[in-house]
Amino acid sequence: MTPNETYSLPDLPYALDALEPVISKRIMELHHGTHHAAYVKAANLLTGELRALPADKDPSSLERALSFNVSGHRLHSLFWECMAPGGNGSPSPELASRIDESFGSLETLKARMSMTVEKLSGSGWAALVWEPTGQRLVVAQIHDHQHDQFLGGSPILVLDGWEHAYYLQYEAERARWAEAFWNIVDWDAVSKRFHDRVQQNVASESNKR
Repeated sequence: MTPNETYSLPDLPYALDALEPVISKRIMELHHGTHHAAYVKAANLLTGELRALPADKDPSSLERALSFNVSGHRLHSLFWECMAPGGNGSPSPELASRIDESFGSLETLKARMSMTVEKLSGSGWAALVWEPTGQRLVVAQIHDHQHDQFLGGSPILVLDGWEHAYYLQYEAERARWAEAFWNIVDWDAVSKRFHDRVQQNVASESNKR
């Protein structure tokens, strides 16, 4: 990252072909090296434009574009960390208990997130979110990268429903892509992320007392 860059493209935690056959090497090349990289580049350019914008100029269009690109960058950065070659582990007892409490079962959660992606109108994501106010897990349908998110919620698992995530391989069968995704979920990483979010929530509440 140069001094003029606020955001940088993260390295993948595995080889480009490591998620095959669920995600092809070509999709990964385009998804990470072209699409994600484009969000990073745009976010840095927009950050510079906002810094240089005169005080009497309307910043709203730049701010909207920055929100779109930064959110795209953050969601993609999390998405890469939600997957591992062949999948990894299973939900920790702590996470499994919360999933059962919130959704009834892990299979219900999977079905809910898959349906959320399948029923997207346009582009977006399905996200498993820790909602700290209600102390529960919820599934959020995120339109584009930034709309309809739970304010203050922390995504711990995300499923990309944009066409660039699957179309070269699954064509118009977004439901088939969502079903295949569960074969490569890194549950160890998701469980750790969940544990960390809950502990942060506990520490925050403790500090308020």
